[in-house]
Amino acid sequence: MPDYALYLRFKRKRRVLIENRQIRCPYCGELTDIQIDTSIALQSYIEDCTVCCQPIELEISVIDEIISVTARTGNE
Repeated sequence: MPDYALYLRFKRKRRVLIENRQIRCPYCGELTDIQIDTSIALQSYIEDCTVCCQPIELEISVIDEIISVTARTGNE
């Protein structure tokens, strides 16, 4: 029989690698969903808005399970 306390400790430390978040498009103002890989601490990439198809520059940081997302146009 497995040790239940060990199982609980493992379960608390297990991290979700993909987080779903909503951002507001800096072009059209609509909310759009993005997926964040939390195994990478600092990220910068471009993703098209699902509504207006404009390219959104995303800067993401994941520090101590706190996720910070900045979305901006290419002109900012």
